[in-house]
Amino acid sequence: MAGRLEGKVAIVTGAGSSSEGIGNGKATAILFAREGAKVLLVDMFEDRVAETAAIIAKEGGEASTYVADVTSAAECEQMVATAVDRYGRLDILDNNVGISIRADVTDVTEEQWDHIMNVNVKSIMLTSKFAVPVMKRNGGGAIINISSMAGMRANSSMPYTTSKAAVIGITVALAGDHGTDGIRVNCIAPGLIYGPMVAPRMDERLRGDRMHAAPLGTEGTGWDVGYAALFLASDEARWITGVTLPVDAGLLITTPVTYNSLDQQKY
Repeated sequence: MAGRLEGKVAIVTGAGSSSEGIGNGKATAILFAREGAKVLLVDMFEDRVAETAAIIAKEGGEASTYVADVTSAAECEQMVATAVDRYGRLDILDNNVGISIRADVTDVTEEQWDHIMNVNVKSIMLTSKFAVPVMKRNGGGAIINISSMAGMRANSSMPYTTSKAAVIGITVALAGDHGTDGIRVNCIAPGLIYGPMVAPRMDERLRGDRMHAAPLGTEGTGWDVGYAALFLASDEARWITGVTLPVDAGLLITTPVTYNSLDQQKY
């Protein structure tokens, strides 16, 4: 452990993986623990975070699990209180929970719209609502929100793009409102990451197309998002707030990619 987060306490929401492999939240939690943070691993599913906790324990890190629905104000309040009860403080909040649907404005249902906004946007408002006062009392902290490159350009899913653009907006608002409290708030916009959420719906052809869509021509994983979060959470980023960091192998600077379905791409 190099100790970049030594003495800090972190909450990572979505700290489990939906299937076999290492997703963004799981990778972030492991890296935070490797660098000395005590981590509260939050997910709706106990078995998912238990697996992450076991990896951290095997490596000699310190973490514990907490089951919560982060679209609930009461559960978010208790989540933050639990982190303080167990570890005495809160320094880092990594908001990693998110879902996706494929729809445009003509076929999205009201129920789908409300669900994606609750999970992708409202959850960040609620976790931050209860984390910010604790961080303020401690003299500051860092919040990292996970958006998507879909929040920065069209992605053949109006509800998803809107929700991820809102994540960028809430990041800017929180950074502006709470900079004087010593709280830094930044955002990561992952590109075509290969991980547990997409793997079950992807064949090798599509995986190869995604890999070669961007200038670097390599495949992104949850570790790439995790290392970006680690930097933004650390004191190395002490003068950085309100930014959105694309982690996308350069895809945003090149030809736009749109998706007509999960198994077809057009360039």
